Amino acid sequence: MTLNSTGALSIFGVTLIGATPENGRRLLLTVAFVVVVLLAGRALKWGVARLNRGIKDRRPAFWSRQAVNIGIAVLLVLGVLSIWFDDPTRLTTALGLVTAGLAFALQRVVTAIAGYVIILRGDTFNLGDRIVMSGVRGDVIALTFMQTTILEMGEPASVTSASSPSSSTWIHSRQYTGRIVTVSNAKVFDEPVYNYTRDFPYLWEEMSIPIRYGSDLEVAEKILLAAAVKHTGPIVQLGANEAAELQRRYQLPTAGVEPRIYIRLTTSWLEITVRFLTRTHGVRELKSAISRDILKEFEAAGIRIATNTYEIIGSPVIRMDGQDGQSYGHRTPMPPTD
Repeated sequence: MTLNSTGALSIFGVTLIGATPENGRRLLLTVAFVVVVLLAGRALKWGVARLNRGIKDRRPAFWSRQAVNIGIAVLLVLGVLSIWFDDPTRLTTALGLVTAGLAFALQRVVTAIAGYVIILRGDTFNLGDRIVMSGVRGDVIALTFMQTTILEMGEPASVTSASSPSSSTWIHSRQYTGRIVTVSNAKVFDEPVYNYTRDFPYLWEEMSIPIRYGSDLEVAEKILLAAAVKHTGPIVQLGANEAAELQRRYQLPTAGVEPRIYIRLTTSWLEITVRFLTRTHGVRELKSAISRDILKEFEAAGIRIATNTYEIIGSPVIRMDGQDGQSYGHRTPMPPTD
């Protein structure tokens, strides 16, 4: 093992390309630099966690970790480039080759990182937001350079029936399923991201109840409206200011936040719909409480909920030929109907 005239290392007369004392020193310096930066980053993360320990809101801790991660990544890239490419010409050539290689071999990775930048810069969603991303519904619990981690929730049956089979769930309400799903950040370029929480942390919900024709419509309307007002009163007071700010910021038409009643005629029953405001979380509990009050008041008022019914108004005549060649007709008697 010797050094030739150019300073390259030779073993049994074979010159090892790039194996020079200078490159060896740079390699050792690079390893030491990476170790120091990673240790410093770990210490910073520990300090940030200590500072945010008593804060209930998770967002300051989340964004602090994101800032530390980005700072470490930038420092590592700049430091390694400074160690290995002290000549600007060599640096430009190396960056061009690296960029071309990344564009060809790591397209999805680069797109995911670009999606991460779009998510942060465009304020697409934040930690704790309830979103729908790439068909996955739930709350954002983590965000990295490559992936978004979502704690999945279910959806009403009317929504899941229209979804793709891969996104179907056994929980037919907006409650957690227990599954944690990771989605590539690149999906922000391919599909829309639905945010339940951004700018307006409320939803307009509806409950439709069919009642029989001939029922006291005025009483039914009062019952539905009273139940909705009783359980959404505090929500309406808080949501009114948020709705006004949303209209001012985006120049939206006026959208009322108070409960409202709508009526639709069908061939089978009279459908009454109550529309009301609710928070993004706790929708199932709210609708359950409203439903209990409606059922109780309907029973007291004698209002019955309509169902699919069928009325048979006749039956075909059955003819039998006797031994004497005569035909005998018989119609099955029908029971009396209400």
